[in-house]
Amino acid sequence: MVKLRYAGWTGVLRRKAVHLSVAGVIAVGSPTGLGSSFANASTPDTPPNAVIVWDRNAQTAIWDVAGQQPQVQARSFAMVHGAVYDAVNAIAGTPYQPYLIAPPADGTESTDAAVATAGFLVLNALFPEQQARLKTQYDEALAVIPDGTAKQRGITVGTQAATAMNAARQNDGAFGDQTWTVGTQPGQWRPAPPAFASDGAWVGDLKPFLLRSASMFRTSGPPSLTSRRYARDFNEVKSIGSATSTVRTADQTQAAIWWHDRHLAEWEIKRQLATKRQLNTLQTARMFAMVDLAEADATIACYNEKAAWNFWRPVTAIRLADTDGNPGTAADPGWTPLLVTPPHPDYTSGHTCFTAASMSALAYFFGRDDIPFSGYSAASGTTRYFRSFSQALAEVVEARIWGGIHTRTADVEGAKIGKKVTAFMVAHYFRPKRK
Repeated sequence: MVKLRYAGWTGVLRRKAVHLSVAGVIAVGSPTGLGSSFANASTPDTPPNAVIVWDRNAQTAIWDVAGQQPQVQARSFAMVHGAVYDAVNAIAGTPYQPYLIAPPADGTESTDAAVATAGFLVLNALFPEQQARLKTQYDEALAVIPDGTAKQRGITVGTQAATAMNAARQNDGAFGDQTWTVGTQPGQWRPAPPAFASDGAWVGDLKPFLLRSASMFRTSGPPSLTSRRYARDFNEVKSIGSATSTVRTADQTQAAIWWHDRHLAEWEIKRQLATKRQLNTLQTARMFAMVDLAEADATIACYNEKAAWNFWRPVTAIRLADTDGNPGTAADPGWTPLLVTPPHPDYTSGHTCFTAASMSALAYFFGRDDIPFSGYSAASGTTRYFRSFSQALAEVVEARIWGGIHTRTADVEGAKIGKKVTAFMVAHYFRPKRK
């Protein structure tokens, strides 16, 4: 029996799996339904996992070519893997709840053709300007699949899954004209140097993939400017997050840069885990969908929170501390953070929302927390190694402070939102169908 708690809601999922709470993730049992072993993903005699292949293709379209920022990437990856999951799940006999639909299938369809078709059609709808390049990838994927009924029926299943996803995300609020409110009073957000940019306000109004509403996990907000907690947050980031900090270690500096890389290591980590844990196509499709949809909704909830509280960033707070009314803070008009401050409010932290969702989803899927993994960042030129999902989450909370771009409260409360999103997903989506 699994008890899930968040935001006043308590539910029980009758499976020997994971206990998720706002305070953290403790993983026991096997929610994959596979015990401690996983079906072999591929051998030298079998083709590569099509879901991993199309995740790489998605990364190329979403980041390498389009250059989408993380809050935008989340929607794109969620669309791709929601459709891919529905196609693969249908061909496997629908052992799990569909996300949107279960296209008619009897198991004789080519799963690889279905994955390629679903991935291609969603990416083509997202990036019509990349149609020629995407079509080449698609044609190459289909060329290695033997012609016949199985291939054609796989294409049909993939087409139906992609069509449902593309229809579901029409007019979902993406790329709206919302803007952040530029404040003038102490505590209110305003564009930060050096670019003084404003971007991404529409994300908070985006239609969620899973949640009932974007404001479902509203917090009580950032600490009062005159409180001791605010002063503690302020002085911590002022000291360790400065570009010229003398207390931040070299490893902390590298970690801050590593986590800030817009080429997110989470993509590599997801594929690495699928490969090393030898997931088959269905397991990979389900894991990728769970992680990516949870990440997307955690990002939406976080940005909705940013709009609700419109709290200033550390660089603004520190330079204007003589206006905050707190005797425990002191202004430094020349203070600069290690990292470039993103163009949106501080509270809550988008990266901790996102990472808490992904790490708690992975802990749930694998039925344990203590799985090692690593990721490389070109921005830092380093690979970071983690013993567990919870260790990675704990580090990103610190890393955003070390980078000088978030307060501890913004990070901690963001992580809580990410975990709550995963708890909601576990209770309502991707569950094994009762026999």
